[in-house]
Amino acid sequence: MRSNPADYELAAPGTLQEVLTLYGSEPGSWLPIAGGTDVMVLYAAGKLLARKLVSIGNLRELRCIEVTSSEVRIGAGCTYTDLRQHSVIANEFPLLVQAAAWTGGIANQNRGTLGGNIANASPAGDSLPVLLVYDADLILISARGERRLPYRTFHTGYKKTLLDPDELIHSICIRRNLDGYISYAKKVGARNAQAISKVFLAAVARVSNATVADVRLAAGSVGPIPIRLRRTEIALAGQPMNTSLLETARQVMAEEIQPIDDIRSTARYRTTVLQNLLGEFLRGLPGARIAS
Repeated sequence: MRSNPADYELAAPGTLQEVLTLYGSEPGSWLPIAGGTDVMVLYAAGKLLARKLVSIGNLRELRCIEVTSSEVRIGAGCTYTDLRQHSVIANEFPLLVQAAAWTGGIANQNRGTLGGNIANASPAGDSLPVLLVYDADLILISARGERRLPYRTFHTGYKKTLLDPDELIHSICIRRNLDGYISYAKKVGARNAQAISKVFLAAVARVSNATVADVRLAAGSVGPIPIRLRRTEIALAGQPMNTSLLETARQVMAEEIQPIDDIRSTARYRTTVLQNLLGEFLRGLPGARIAS
């Protein structure tokens, strides 16, 4: 049954400061709505609890991309289309553009925002493993001020985050330090377009003398939160890229994730496919000697 619009209150302040003042006066009472691509699904299904909504999609302060010599700062209100069309992001952070292209259809990409994907906190969010391998930081803002924290610490459990009741995600910061890294991302779903992922792997690596000098791996849909695969990274780092290394890394990866059986897939399938994606990534690195 659809929700009844009369059960909701909607505010649309014109500035970020007005929104923060509203948030600070009633912490936890207001639910932000930007693109609405997640909120409206719940609303249409009658699963959005009656509450106060505040529109933040019109805030220019959240819809900008700043580029400095050391990092790119992406406003939380930037849409997936904004990401796809930005030249620096396309050239230096191609996995983010790739994930944006995999998120829904064109209409969703024109409305959905990067900050919304993060705040929604789904383990299947397409952009989230990418932000983990890019070692992104988040800037959170409230009437009390702002704070910066590593994105990898932000998700604390299924649909749970470190966001305080009076805070908004202001921006996402990614350091421009990936020269010489090779990028990889693969989303596995029921179809090629507009599908929720069954498994997602994002990876970047730097190779030196046929060994893995540095590697970052992150996965989606294999646990209650998007996960940075630290133990698997440690197993790979500094090692020659051969079949034995892959087998070791596959085993460590299987122990590190927590997939479940659900309507979209099974835990066994998710584990096997994620291991296979790791093999595909490693075989594509220069100097790899890994049997198929």
